[in-house]
Amino acid sequence: MIKEVEIVVDPETGFSKELLEKRVRAKLEIQDAPNVNIQIVRRSIDGRSKQVRINLLVRVFIDEKPVGTTWKKTYGNVKERPSVIIVGAGPAGIFAGLRLIELGFKPILLERGKDVRTRRRDLAAIIKNRIVDSNSNYCFGEGGAGTYSDGKLYTRSKKKGDIKRILEIMVAHGAKEEILIDAHPHIGTNKLPVLVTDLRNSILEAGGEVCFNRIVTDFIVEGGVMKGVRTSDGETFQGIAVILATGHSARDIFYLLHEKNILIEAKPFAMGVRIEHQQSLIDRIQYHSEVRSPFLPASSYSLVAQAAWKGEERGVFSFCMCPGGFIVPAATAQEEVVVNGMSPSRRDSTYANSGVVVAIEASDWQPFAASGVLAGLEMQKVIERKAWLAGGKDQTAPACNMLDFVERKAASALLPTSYQPGLKAADLDEVLGQGIAERLRKAFVLFGAKKKGYLTKEAQIIGVESRTSSPITIPRDRETLEHIQIQRLFPCGEGAGYAGGILSAAMDGERCAEALVQKYGSIG
Repeated sequence: MIKEVEIVVDPETGFSKELLEKRVRAKLEIQDAPNVNIQIVRRSIDGRSKQVRINLLVRVFIDEKPVGTTWKKTYGNVKERPSVIIVGAGPAGIFAGLRLIELGFKPILLERGKDVRTRRRDLAAIIKNRIVDSNSNYCFGEGGAGTYSDGKLYTRSKKKGDIKRILEIMVAHGAKEEILIDAHPHIGTNKLPVLVTDLRNSILEAGGEVCFNRIVTDFIVEGGVMKGVRTSDGETFQGIAVILATGHSARDIFYLLHEKNILIEAKPFAMGVRIEHQQSLIDRIQYHSEVRSPFLPASSYSLVAQAAWKGEERGVFSFCMCPGGFIVPAATAQEEVVVNGMSPSRRDSTYANSGVVVAIEASDWQPFAASGVLAGLEMQKVIERKAWLAGGKDQTAPACNMLDFVERKAASALLPTSYQPGLKAADLDEVLGQGIAERLRKAFVLFGAKKKGYLTKEAQIIGVESRTSSPITIPRDRETLEHIQIQRLFPCGEGAGYAGGILSAAMDGERCAEALVQKYGSIG
């Protein structure tokens, strides 16, 4: 017999296999049944009341063999099969490659950066020497931007792919099994490199190729058909189609598409700051307790508000909240400052940080209208350079006490921070522009009303959080997922405007692989 039971328990029971089994047996009145296995299907934390509770959906196997994961790590050999070129080895590119192997095609992944482990040295150089390698940094390199910035696996794109399948593939390649049950699964930036390496090995063992330090500098288009790409070392790669999965920061690809008259479009995005609190303060707010229970993880939050400036309302929202985490330098060029957040798997830093960003729309990038569809991208660049100048022309980030910012006071002494290149007190209005700054002020006041203690002098804001998503979309057909103008070109993932995180990018990579094979598989 198999039963599914919803149950609400205290934190200790929710994270203890023995206590949970005892509770479930009592609920089903099977205390003495000899052959019982309990499997957690879903787990979420409910902190809305003063007593934090754990909501669980459990599957109980009585005299039945427990059902494990359905996906199995078995790939055929595709070394001699027709090739598909994939530009970018982030989650979209990697999962497109794996899906192509399952469908009998050979993926050739071209990654502008380095392999995930070698990449670490360049990240260290940003912090130690303030040197940004434009092809190997927190955004570029094997695994993409998500590899060294947290590893959150939550997505709202539940209708755009098989979430369970993606998570099971990750578990088969070394991720912890908890990601299959947690409502907001998370791997951790310290664990992701191992996962990414194992995913790459699966591609190589099946006969696919993964090429590092390959910067695409040209598209080979003949008669409206994408034939392949050329790289900076003069090599040409051709296949039955090209999946373009370059991520939201590959600006040179956007410029190249525009130069080649391949249609791209401007799209709304968001910009703002990182805000950093003590994790203990966020725990007090979220868990309604002076001391966090040892059975509870570091708490997170999600906030959203509408804030007006000059009579025009915009959404202001928290983004990529990192409990027990660190703020990291995410610039992709030397003369810019960009910040992002990450958490290790244990989420045991004393700091909590989150992006707080303002929706950016066409009227905001109007001053850059001469750049056409690239106007939003140019707006990003200008603000990031202002942050670099305000920080002192290195990777030091401009910052301000949260309360000083809200009360429009001059930037004063700053607090300790997790951001290792360091902070410099600065006027963030000058960096962000009045529209973004004023909306942030109003939102912080609203957030403080929702979460008592959130608006405090014990927090600081750090600029700039500007790479929340791509300012460009590469239009594709809704059914075939092919570019609406160029045949055999499949725009994919965050850089093309169709994903917003690791999980949604991975699902989009699979969808593009499937659509490509459905349309052009007979060519092979």
